[in-house]
Amino acid sequence: MDWSVTYVISQIFTILTYIFLALTYYAKDRRKLLLLSFLSLSANMMAYSLLNAWTGIAMCIVALIRNIIFMIDENKNGKREIITKIDIFILIFLFMISIILAIFTYNGFFSLLSVFATLLYTFSVWQKKTSFYKLLGIPVEILWLLYNIYIMSIFGIIAETILLICTVTGYWLEVRKSKKM
Repeated sequence: MDWSVTYVISQIFTILTYIFLALTYYAKDRRKLLLLSFLSLSANMMAYSLLNAWTGIAMCIVALIRNIIFMIDENKNGKREIITKIDIFILIFLFMISIILAIFTYNGFFSLLSVFATLLYTFSVWQKKTSFYKLLGIPVEILWLLYNIYIMSIFGIIAETILLICTVTGYWLEVRKSKKM
């Protein structure tokens, strides 16, 4: 790993990525969660492009498509508590895109960590409850931590560790809130 200008800029984008992502775990509604996630993914794509992490970029593209689909669906149909046939079709479609892009960007087993994280995250956001998102955020963050170790993103490693703590805290607050109700 060299500390070139490109690497330093990638780490600045990485910091922005995780600031926005950490805020998602404290979002009180799904719309804010998706908007913060969109900002996080945009910064993450820039960081991954500077690090030549092609599978990571591909999974960011999937995640952006996912968030756009979910935002359009929520704007069009409102907030629904039940999962419909179209929701199932959307999930299958997003999983297929993830797998196809993973095939084209495959760079060894460790590059698949970002794919597994994306699939799990997509499933968690696909659910209608933020508590489920926060629970599945724990294994998602562990997978992203391992991916950042693989691509040697120092701030990605630090930020994923912090984000994992935020994820656990956000989930704990959700559980505590539900017990009070």
